[in-house]
Amino acid sequence: MHRISLAVINLTLLFGLVHTAHASELVYVPNNPSFGGNPLNGPVLLNQAQAQNDHTEKSSSSASGQTALTQFNSMLQSAILSRVSSAVTSSIVGADGQLSPGVVETTDFRIAITNLQGGLLQIVTTDKNTGQTTQFQVNQP
Repeated sequence: MHRISLAVINLTLLFGLVHTAHASELVYVPNNPSFGGNPLNGPVLLNQAQAQNDHTEKSSSSASGQTALTQFNSMLQSAILSRVSSAVTSSIVGADGQLSPGVVETTDFRIAITNLQGGLLQIVTTDKNTGQTTQFQVNQP
């Protein structure tokens, strides 16, 4: 009988503890500060992301395989072509700011400007060395 009363006491205590346990609603709390989480989580999340990132970015000079001399030469060539382009542009633009139909020739290029009608101009650029051409149309008011 002693064993039964001890088992009853244990069951009574167990049910009493279960009875006093309370449940509450589950509430979602974001971790990321960008979505309303604690701002102190930001550095931790950034460090975790950087630790997982296995992508390595190549530097621009090694990616293109250019040395400093090659890069300088390329920039110098671009600057000279820009000045030539400005000179050609000033020779085909009239005093009124409008393009003038005609032909402009440089050592390497031939630029033909043709009036198509109603203020529409066609510009054809031909590379004298290769024969390649590009063209576009411009509408002048």
